[in-house]
Amino acid sequence: MRVTHLPTNIVVAIQNERSQIQNKETALKILRSKIAQLQHEQHAASVSDLQAGASANWGSQIRNYVLHPYSLVKDTRTKYEEKDPQAVLDGKIDGFIESWLDHSSV
Repeated sequence: MRVTHLPTNIVVAIQNERSQIQNKETALKILRSKIAQLQHEQHAASVSDLQAGASANWGSQIRNYVLHPYSLVKDTRTKYEEKDPQAVLDGKIDGFIESWLDHSSV
């Protein structure tokens, strides 16, 4: 008995039992497990891709705030700069978010 999953081209061939029905059931079980394993690996790869860019660990620096002698806030990951630190401290961080999204999509 030979079973093929067309979207992924996974092929399972089995001839253990005398009955074709039993061979088909066994082949389908093996095929399901292979498809589940493939999906698990793809999910793990996508999760690791998402986590690879995130480096916001404890102690890692994300932004520099310079308040004297000049005023500047700089994102160390994306090199985005804002000249008004008081606005950033008040919560206006849209520029930083947009630059991070642009940077992470590359």
